[in-house]
Amino acid sequence: MQPSERRQWVLEKIELEGKVEIDSLSNELNVSPMTIRRDLDQLEEEGRVIRVHGGAVAARSLIAETPFLTKEGRHTEEKRQIAKKALSLVRDGQIILLDSGTTTLEIARLLKVKQDLTVITNDIKIAAELVDSKLKVIVTGGELQNDVGALFGPQTHHFLKNIHADLFFLGAHAIDLQAGIMSPTFEKSLVKQLMMEAAESTWLVADSSKIGERALSKVCDLQSLTGFITNEHISEEVKDQLSEIMPII
Repeated sequence: MQPSERRQWVLEKIELEGKVEIDSLSNELNVSPMTIRRDLDQLEEEGRVIRVHGGAVAARSLIAETPFLTKEGRHTEEKRQIAKKALSLVRDGQIILLDSGTTTLEIARLLKVKQDLTVITNDIKIAAELVDSKLKVIVTGGELQNDVGALFGPQTHHFLKNIHADLFFLGAHAIDLQAGIMSPTFEKSLVKQLMMEAAESTWLVADSSKIGERALSKVCDLQSLTGFITNEHISEEVKDQLSEIMPII
């Protein structure tokens, strides 16, 4: 393999996994660690990766918060696929926690056919969607995040610390195979963490476009999740890696 081909291979691996280790690359490519270091140094000079201790990460911008109206029009069919799968996990009589977001909004739309459920959410758009349903709907309270529709702050925290739920559907802004689930703000991560603590099980619901992305604040390790519900376009390589950690639907 020529040096340019090797660097391209390394770059594609970083884009796929988010992060690579020098020793691992050295073994996979059967070259010295020094050769890998030189490759990573050159890729960093070209602005294509960021060098970190022992390896490198992709040189992508961190994912920022996206307004609701912008998110609503993205990957709509994938979100509907995910919502249908999520509905199969819901049982009569359960207390369901729904994270804020457009994927969980799709889940809420399908939950409307149910009758014996309690739905708790910090998303006013989800609450509004369920106004004409026969479900018991509880809103966390808190300060409204404009353009997003999510509630946050001390009132939200206090509420979540004093409830119990059977099932939590967790949305994600970014899924890094090494770092885990990530969010654009510390506050949003804290609310998600409190929801996880309140629930018996947590299922991640996110389309495959979120995989390989990074954001500012970590929510949790992948190992903390009960399972992952996603669309059919996830690559086999990534699916195999994730399947070693948790069930994939």
